[in-house]
Amino acid sequence: MAITTEAFEYLDGSTLLRGQLACDDTWTDPRPGVLIAHTWAGCGPFEQGKAADIAELGYVALAVDMYGGGIVGHSTEENAKLMSVVLEDRSLLQRRMTAALDALKALPGVDSERTAAIGYCFGGLCVLDLARTGASFQAAVSFHGLLNPPGNIEVADVSPRVLVLHGWDDPMAKPDSVEALAEEFTRAGADWQVHAYGRTMHAFTNPEANNLDMGTVYNAQADRRSWNSMRQFLSDSFDLG
Repeated sequence: MAITTEAFEYLDGSTLLRGQLACDDTWTDPRPGVLIAHTWAGCGPFEQGKAADIAELGYVALAVDMYGGGIVGHSTEENAKLMSVVLEDRSLLQRRMTAALDALKALPGVDSERTAAIGYCFGGLCVLDLARTGASFQAAVSFHGLLNPPGNIEVADVSPRVLVLHGWDDPMAKPDSVEALAEEFTRAGADWQVHAYGRTMHAFTNPEANNLDMGTVYNAQADRRSWNSMRQFLSDSFDLG
């Protein structure tokens, strides 16, 4: 196996988006494709590393760019400012995710009938919103994602299977928001499941997260368990046996 990574440019209208593509270049047959939606900081080393990890599982992975130009924040203030622009315009957010999905499906090494999207923190919300649009893909996975629903669309039909991997003590997505999400996706006819990890806060998959005041704390056990759950979920969703 030889995992290759390279910058990947695609468009949302006239806006240039700059993500990163990862795949095993020894494979010749089309394989499932997986989007990786980033945290509030932008498409940086964390997401690019996850793309390589996903590629090692046998998928084509595309770490997406939600902000444009591949811009990445370097402080809490920068991150919040970057995220707010997209978070406050959910139609823009949904359009950016749709552009990424279309770009992934168009790649010659991707089986366009077997695609998925995973996301972290802000990226978890991006993945859930992509599912809310009625987009055609097979699996949506949110890692410690924000769960608040959009106000711009009426969610009527969620096509992909949905897996929410959630820290029960996450101050940014409290238990009532988990219940609200369950009710929302049940109304939409979704095949959904939630894995909630006790004594686990926000950002539990990020080894650099260690801010009790913000409620962002790494949890190695939840990190391992959630990754294993995602692996099985993708395999089942793609009917890989």
